Amino acid sequence: MWEAIPKVLGDFAADDAIRVVVLTGAGDKAFVSGADISQFEKQRSTAETVAHYDEVGEKAQTRLKTFEKPVIAMIRGYCIGGGLNIANLCDLRIAADDSRFGIPAAKMGLGYRASSMKNLVDIVGKAAALEIMITARQFSAEEARHMGLVHKVVPVAELEQATREYCDMITANAPLTMGAAKRIIREVSANQYDAAACSAWVKECFDSEDYREGRRAFMEKRKPVFKGR
Repeated sequence: MWEAIPKVLGDFAADDAIRVVVLTGAGDKAFVSGADISQFEKQRSTAETVAHYDEVGEKAQTRLKTFEKPVIAMIRGYCIGGGLNIANLCDLRIAADDSRFGIPAAKMGLGYRASSMKNLVDIVGKAAALEIMITARQFSAEEARHMGLVHKVVPVAELEQATREYCDMITANAPLTMGAAKRIIREVSANQYDAAACSAWVKECFDSEDYREGRRAFMEKRKPVFKGR
């Protein structure tokens, strides 16, 4: 999926008939339920595989963040981990009232990249971001709306109609104005952080005994015992 996102968005950008893009999950259980933890032993267990996974993910996220046209996340069910970051990269987030949100990184001992963390802080602020990351708990749709994580919460039966109404509003607007607004808002929101230091802190997590314990505990269906090393 990460690898497909840049190409698909490239095709959408080149098609003038497409004025707005809606991202949603297949079925009714999840928008995105997060990474497949059972694959971490193969895909995110060494420095090389972690770097490759992050590179692929970063390219997809950068393309989504800088996409020229409006993007709406239509969220139903679980919106967890990397799935929440995908939603955060969209311009608008409309959620069904059965949605659940969270970033369980602390339950696994893994590091959360700085670009994703900045997206989170930009949307909900420092206080809410700390609660999301340190508790690693799941939040209800109403809690998510209250902290600014989503723009609108509607009953499940009304989700598609509410999203369609937003699409209709957007498609009636001037594409150049909306594109300029996206670029300018992104520019005025930009600020610098020490990317090298952040990467080193993330690497420290992935190199830790706790991360290995987190993976093993998940596969063994038990609660992890973290030691802070």
